[in-house]
Amino acid sequence: MFVDVVSESKLVAILRLESLDQADRLVDTLLDAGVRCIEFTLTNRKAPAWVSKLVSQHPSFCTGQAYLGIGSVRTLEEAKLVLDSGTQFVVTPITVPAVIDECVKRNVPIACGAFTPTEIAQAWEHGANIVKVFPARGLGPSYIRDVLAPMPYLKLMPTGGIDAANAADYIHAGAVAVGVGGKLCSAMHVEQGNWAAIRQAAVDVVQACRS
Repeated sequence: MFVDVVSESKLVAILRLESLDQADRLVDTLLDAGVRCIEFTLTNRKAPAWVSKLVSQHPSFCTGQAYLGIGSVRTLEEAKLVLDSGTQFVVTPITVPAVIDECVKRNVPIACGAFTPTEIAQAWEHGANIVKVFPARGLGPSYIRDVLAPMPYLKLMPTGGIDAANAADYIHAGAVAVGVGGKLCSAMHVEQGNWAAIRQAAVDVVQACRS
């Protein structure tokens, strides 16, 4: 199951790219580096088509060894679009109950974005499988620890400003996983086709999350 794989790997790689022309090669590179949960963002409107293709064709996604999802989902209409594409999980930057409801109805896991303790609790109680604490850049690991103190049952995934240098701090603070974007997959490296650099950056984050 998605939550089990996330809990074990402790990482969701976020691919926010202007071009997905190299999506096949990029996904292969990340999987080879040990990444098990990959998120394309809906800021690129080609993401649903790529996810539909890769989910149906890639062995790792077919067997449950890895999961491919779509993030930056903000409305019910967008949720229906990505769910129809066959996405294996949904990620939002904000808490929208209708989006959670649609994912629950279709039995597709959702990592729902929230910021304050109240938003976090509401997202969880409404049915989110994981709560994406976003943006975590200005909060730090102590925020995760403080939120979990009275609500230790929450599954929190801080996202924003996280890299190989601080990922372990968030995990040790109690986060079930972290979301990592540009520090894991540089758009410049993708454009240059520098797969060795992308793989090494991914390896560094994977190892940091598991340390």
